[in-house]
Formats: sequence, structure tokens, C-alpha cells
Amino acid sequence: MDLDWSALWLSLKVAGWATAINLVVGVGLGALLARKRFPGRELLDTLLTLPMVLPPTVLGYYLLVVIGRNGPLGAWLQSAFGINLVFTWQAAVIAAAIASLPLVFKPARAAFEDVDAQLEQAARTLGVSEMALFFRVTLPLAWRGILAGLLLAFARAMGEFGATIMVAGSIPGRTQTLSIAIYEAVQAGNDGRANALVVLSSVVCISVLLIAARLVGRRRGGQRDVA
Repeated sequence: MDLDWSALWLSLKVAGWATAINLVVGVGLGALLARKRFPGRELLDTLLTLPMVLPPTVLGYYLLVVIGRNGPLGAWLQSAFGINLVFTWQAAVIAAAIASLPLVFKPARAAFEDVDAQLEQAARTLGVSEMALFFRVTLPLAWRGILAGLLLAFARAMGEFGATIMVAGSIPGRTQTLSIAIYEAVQAGNDGRANALVVLSSVVCISVLLIAARLVGRRRGGQRDVA
């Protein structure tokens, strides 16, 4: 069967951009929640975890309210720059990034909390700045947990459906990701195309999960050796 690969490439692009965004945002939030004490800290953690438990269509509705033409962000982008995010692949990136955010910042927070504070304090006594401490001591010690979270977030972004179809729609070659293409194929009764797309999606996600499981296993093994 002649399979259109555009949905796969678009899904990889969307998942890649979403994961890159969460590398910065998710890791930053994880470090903030692990290292800082402030009022409302656990409430912020709860709000950031919501995309993991909210129905995807509810998450998509919230996004429409914010980035739609009548939403605060969408209206500002339209009036200031002439940018309309809805029904674009960039909207799919935003949906995938928000849906997968908890899978990055939760493991990142746990990884940062596991870092031995005595090592960080020793670096401070040697005159290392906080910025250098983070990149030279804290991040290298926490990177396995962070990378495992990023891989899980990539797999989640690859399979995002509900929020994506609400804010990006299903435009073949432009916003139709792999999960949406599978849905469209099933609705059209094209079982051959649906089966092929399901196999593609499964192979990619299983590969990512195996890599993540291997990283987590090595991290736990390393912790036992240190203990």
C-alpha cells in the first residue's frame, strides 16, 4: 500500500519541538520546585500536573480560550503581529508541549531532589557561582532522570490527539499528525492505512519507552552502587 509519510514526519516535528520546549520549561520548573521554598509551591505543582489528568478535550478547550482569535494571547498576536495560531502546526506543538509537560518537570523535580546537597554545598565553599553550580554539579548528577522524562514526554507528544485536533484541526500535510491520521483512516473505513499507521506509531513509541526504561534502570543501578 502507498503510505503517506507526511503524518509521521509532522508528528516527529511536533514532538521534537514540544520536547525542546519542555527541556527548557519543564527542567526549569523542576529545578525551581526542588530547590526553592515559597507560598503556593505545592499548588503550583498541582496546577502543572493537571494536563496529565484532565480530559484532552478539556485541555484543548482551555487552549482555544487562550490562543483563539478572541482569547487574550490569540487576540494580541493577531493585532500586534498578524499571527493566527489556531489550525497551524505551531498550535499542535503548543498542545503537545502542555500535554507532556508533567512528564518532564515531575521526573526533573525528583532528580534534582535526589542530588546530594552536601556536594552542592562543597562546590559553594570553593567559590562556584550558583549558575556554574547548576550546570557543572547539579545538572550532571540529575541528567538521567531528566532524559528519561524527556523521552516519555516525546512519546506522549507523538500520540497527542484530543487537544491537538481542537486547536490544530486535521489538515493533511499541515496539521494532521499520526494519531489524527489514524482516526481519520478508521472513520473512512480505510483499515489498511489505519493498520499501517498504528504499526508505525507503536514502533516509534515502544522504542522510546525501551530507551527510557533502560536509562531509569541504569540510574537506579548507579544509586545502589553508590549506596
